[in-house]
Amino acid sequence: MTNPTSTTGLVLTGGGARAAYQVGVLQAVAQIRRDSGAPAGNLFPVIAGTSAGAINAAALACRADSFDQAVAGLVDVWQNFRAEQVYRSDSIGVIRTGARWLTMMSIGWVIARWRRARPRSLLDNAPLEILLKELVDINRLHRVMVEGHLHALAVTASSYGSGLHVTFYDALGDIVPWTRSQRLAVRTSITIPHLLASSAIPFVFPAVALDIAGHTEYCGDGSMRQAAPISPAVHLGAERILVVGAGRMHEPPGERIGSSEYPNLAQIAGHALSNIFLDALAVDVERLQRINATLALLPPRALAETSLKPIKVLVISPSERLDDIAARHLTSLPLPIRAMLRGIGVSGQGDDARGAALASYLLFEAPYTRELIALGVKDTMARVSEVRTFFDWSEANAPIAVPS
Repeated sequence: MTNPTSTTGLVLTGGGARAAYQVGVLQAVAQIRRDSGAPAGNLFPVIAGTSAGAINAAALACRADSFDQAVAGLVDVWQNFRAEQVYRSDSIGVIRTGARWLTMMSIGWVIARWRRARPRSLLDNAPLEILLKELVDINRLHRVMVEGHLHALAVTASSYGSGLHVTFYDALGDIVPWTRSQRLAVRTSITIPHLLASSAIPFVFPAVALDIAGHTEYCGDGSMRQAAPISPAVHLGAERILVVGAGRMHEPPGERIGSSEYPNLAQIAGHALSNIFLDALAVDVERLQRINATLALLPPRALAETSLKPIKVLVISPSERLDDIAARHLTSLPLPIRAMLRGIGVSGQGDDARGAALASYLLFEAPYTRELIALGVKDTMARVSEVRTFFDWSEANAPIAVPS
């Protein structure tokens, strides 16, 4: 049995609009806690997030003194999302970024000498900074740590200059920064620019300048070059970790029929993003499970001599393909965005959709995010027993209430 005093960590992975799924999982976990009669308080003293998961992680951390209210706040935002809250979706905004970016790709050799015509990304995410200032009260972070509600918060980004995968963390305890191959930890106060950098989907959103070891580097999405998504939570002292993914960990049995047509740019881009956001988590979980299995074979004396320790992990990830869900909601995107994406191959609807994988990261629209939240609730409620075992919550006589 897990020690009830074990430090529990939460790891939220990346995935743009797919991160709505995480909110559904957290909503269900909060409901299971209440129905189990477990004490109130922050469930996760250690919180680590990457990409859009970093935004959810920071929002939870800053309100760690009221976990249920923090989750309710996230649910409210994600259930009512509009793309214009994250990036410019009006015609002028799209022309200034996306249309110009696509033009540079096609005839950039003609106009390359005009530097002002060089856009930095496909979309302008200036609205996201405004939303983050409303959603994440950074000034509360230190206070909730001092009051004992939170031990540490970590968010990750990737440097385009050095190629390093950088974990920025804030903690009150004496946690020494760690360095691994191509991975670096930097102790600092987490700010809005850290969240913007961590969630800057490559090509889609612009890089952000951050201070790393005394010099400025432009950083993008933390899911790039992320070999060990769970590692920051372990370094920060977590002994059991809930990991919430944003994509299927395992494909269902049976053959998935592909297209015989040559892939368009949107399909290639979607495949590349899926590789960036989804694959590392499955590899890291398998690695951790192998380490746990090996440690279980060691005699007590040998176990005491190793710096490794068993880490209990519960992974909750979508039971359905989020690409398929996105395909049903392509028309929810603003017309200028649909027109721009159509230029690179996103088209159709439902079973006839093409490029839905790429769109699944950009669909910050309520019909899509609400369906992902509902899926997160359903998947978590289907594993009530595992959740209770993970947290050492006793069985309750009252039936579990499904969050609405």
